[in-house]
Amino acid sequence: MTSVDPLRNLGVRIGPHGGELRVFSANADAMEFCLFDPKDPDWRVKTVPMRRDANGVWLGRSRSLQVGSLYAILVSGPAGPQNMFNPETLLMDPYAKGLTRVGPEEWRSTVVSDGFDWGGSRKPGTPLDHTVIYEAHVKGISHQNPDVPEDLRGTYAGLAHESTIRYLKHLGVTAVELLPVHAFTSEQRLIREGLTNYWGYNSLNFFSPHAPYATRAAQAAGPEAVLREFKGMVKLLHEAGIEVILDVVYNHTAEEGIGGPRTSFRGIDNATYYRQDANGVYIDVTGVGNTVDFGHPAPQRLVLDSLRYWATEVQIDGFRFDLAVTLGRGEDASYSREHPLINAMLDDPALADVKLIAEPWDVGIGGWQTGNFPGGVDGRDGWSEWNDRYRDRVRNFWLADIAEARRNGQAPIGIGGFATRLAGSSNTFSPERGPLASINFITAHDGFTMADLTAYNVKHNLGNGEDNRDGTDNNRSFNHGTEGPTLDERVLLDRHKAMRNLMGTLLLSAGVPMITAGDEFGRSQRGNNNAYCQDSELTWMSWLRTREQREMLDTTRRLLELRRENPALRPSKYAVYGQTTPNASHMDWYDATGALMDDEDWNSPENRTLQYLAASTPDKEEFNRVLLIVHGVEDDVEVSLPVAPGVESYQLLWDSATEVPILEDGVELAPGSTRLVGGTSMQLYRANGPRVDVPAGATAEAGTEAGTETGTEADSTASAAPDNQVSA
Repeated sequence: MTSVDPLRNLGVRIGPHGGELRVFSANADAMEFCLFDPKDPDWRVKTVPMRRDANGVWLGRSRSLQVGSLYAILVSGPAGPQNMFNPETLLMDPYAKGLTRVGPEEWRSTVVSDGFDWGGSRKPGTPLDHTVIYEAHVKGISHQNPDVPEDLRGTYAGLAHESTIRYLKHLGVTAVELLPVHAFTSEQRLIREGLTNYWGYNSLNFFSPHAPYATRAAQAAGPEAVLREFKGMVKLLHEAGIEVILDVVYNHTAEEGIGGPRTSFRGIDNATYYRQDANGVYIDVTGVGNTVDFGHPAPQRLVLDSLRYWATEVQIDGFRFDLAVTLGRGEDASYSREHPLINAMLDDPALADVKLIAEPWDVGIGGWQTGNFPGGVDGRDGWSEWNDRYRDRVRNFWLADIAEARRNGQAPIGIGGFATRLAGSSNTFSPERGPLASINFITAHDGFTMADLTAYNVKHNLGNGEDNRDGTDNNRSFNHGTEGPTLDERVLLDRHKAMRNLMGTLLLSAGVPMITAGDEFGRSQRGNNNAYCQDSELTWMSWLRTREQREMLDTTRRLLELRRENPALRPSKYAVYGQTTPNASHMDWYDATGALMDDEDWNSPENRTLQYLAASTPDKEEFNRVLLIVHGVEDDVEVSLPVAPGVESYQLLWDSATEVPILEDGVELAPGSTRLVGGTSMQLYRANGPRVDVPAGATAEAGTEAGTETGTEADSTASAAPDNQVSA
C-alpha cells in the first residue's frame, strides 16, 4: 500500500467547481483566506474558513477562487517565545505563483494559469564538460543596450531580444546564470536610506518571478503576463541553444530578523520555518537576520516543490544555491552531506536533467564546506560547487604574488598549487566526482570585477552608505602601481595583460568556467566590491567599448573558441596514474628546460614556470593534445618545448603577451626548439602527432601527484560573506 504524502498539493489547485487552497502550519489554531476585488485589492469580498488535518495542513475551498483571484491568508495561534501569530496581518501564500503589489510593503497572492505554448522549444541539455556559465543580472545586461528597443531594456524581454542573444552566442557561452529572479524586495535599512537591493538576495516568495523585471506592459497586465514574459525569455534562449540557470535564495527570506516585516512564513508558522532557540532568538547562519530551518520537513518540501515548478513548468535548466550549506543543516544546526534535502534534489526524477550548483558555505559554525557536497549516482551528474580555492589561488598567482615579488624580489609561493587548480582541483574533489564538480571562477557578482582586481588594492564602497565597512578586505588584488584610473601607459599595459592571464587561466582550466558579465571586456565598478545596493551605471553593463575593451572581448571569444575545439582542456574525469581513463586528460608536467618536473620544482617559490602537456582520451570526440606554458615572473624566459612521445610539432594558438589574439598560421615548431615567453604570460599550443597510449607507471596525472598543494592552502578562506551583506 502506497502512503499518501501529507504535504502534497500545497498552494492553490483550480478545478471545475472553483479552487482549493492548502497551507501548512503545525502551530496555528485557526486559519482563513480572504478574496479581494481585482480592481480594488484593498476591498475584501469574501472570507473563507479553513480546517486543519492531522498533519498540520489547513484546507479551504471556494467557487470564487479562480485564475486571476487575489487572496491573502489570516492566521491565529498561541502566544509563545517562538510564535509570531497576528490574526490581523494579511499574509502571502508561500506557494503563490503570482504576486500583486498593493502598497510599499504589502502584496496579494494571485492565482495564475500555468499554460504556455512552448512550441518546439526544448532544454538544450548541454553536457557539463561543454558548459560555460555567464553570470548576469536581468536588468543590468540589457539596460544600456542601444540595439534593444527602449521599452524592453532591462527586462526579461530585453534579455531575450535578438541582439542580446546574438551577443551571447558570438561570445561563446552556453548558459546564463541569472542573479535572483524570485520575487524580492529591499531591506528596511536600504529603504530608509533611499537605496535598493539591486542583486535581489532578499526573497519574498519562491514561486513567482520578480515583476519589476518584466516590461511595463506585462506589469500592467498582471502577474500572469509577467510569468508569460518570463517563460517567453526561457523559450527564446533555449531556441538559441542557451541554458538558463537561476541563482536561488532559499536560505533566508525578506522577513529579516525579529522586528522585521511579517509577510508570510513568520505569521504562518514562525516556529517551524525559522531556526531559533527555545527563547525565540533567531539562530542566524546567513548574516541577514533569519535562517530557514531545514531540520523540519515542511521547509524541505517547500524547496523541492519550488525547484520542481521552475524545472518543469518554467523549463529552467539549473540552479545555483546561495549559501547552500544552510540547506544541509539538520535539527542540531550542523551540516551533513547526507541531509535529506541535499540528496533529495539528486534523487528527484523531476530534477534529473537539472544542474545543481552549490555556493558551499554560509556564516555559521562549520560553514565552509567546499568539496563536501555529494556526487551523482546511476550516471547522473552530482553537485557542482563554486570553488573558492580555485579563485584564491589564481588571484594569488597572477596578482598578489606579483605584488609581493615587486616588494621583496621574489614571489612567496611557487607554481605547484596553481597547477593543481589548473588541472581540476583533485585535492578538493573526490575521484568519483571529478573536475566537473568544480565551478571555476575568478570573479562573481560579489567582489571586484576582473578589471578592478588589476586596478585597486583596496575596496572603495563609500557609496553603499556603510562608511566602507561592508565588503571583503581580502581581495588578493594588485593595482600595478597606481590606485584606480591612470594614464600611465606602463601600468595600463600590465593591467591588460593581467586580465588576459586571469581570463586565460579560467577558460583553459579543467572544470566548469563561470564568467561574470562584463569581465569579457573589462567592466569596472570603480573599486566597489559589494555593489549590491547600486542600481545605476556603476553596475549596468555598458555597450560602448574602448579599443582596449574590444581587444579584451576578442581575446575572450578566442579563448572560448579554443576551449570548444580542444577536448584536452575539458576532461570530465581525473586521470589515474599509469592508466588510460576515458574522458580524462593524461597530463605531463615539464619545467622551462623541457625536463619533467620533480617535487622540488613543485614546491620551490623560485620556480614559477611550467609546461603542461594534456592529451585527451575522449569517447565522443577526436583525440586532441595541447601544451600550455605558464610563466609567473615579470622577467622574460626562454623555454625549450618538451620532447614527448607522439608529439611531432607544436603550433601556437594563443599568447597572452599580445594585446590581440594572433594565430601563427602554418608555423610549426619542433619538439626541443626554444621559445621566448614574455614576463607574466601564458602560451597555448596544439601538439600535433599520433595518439600514444599511456604506459604503466607513466608521469603524474591531472595534478593528483605532481600538483599536490601540501602546505600551500592556508591562505584560502571560506569566503562566507552573504551576497547581500549589510555590515562588515
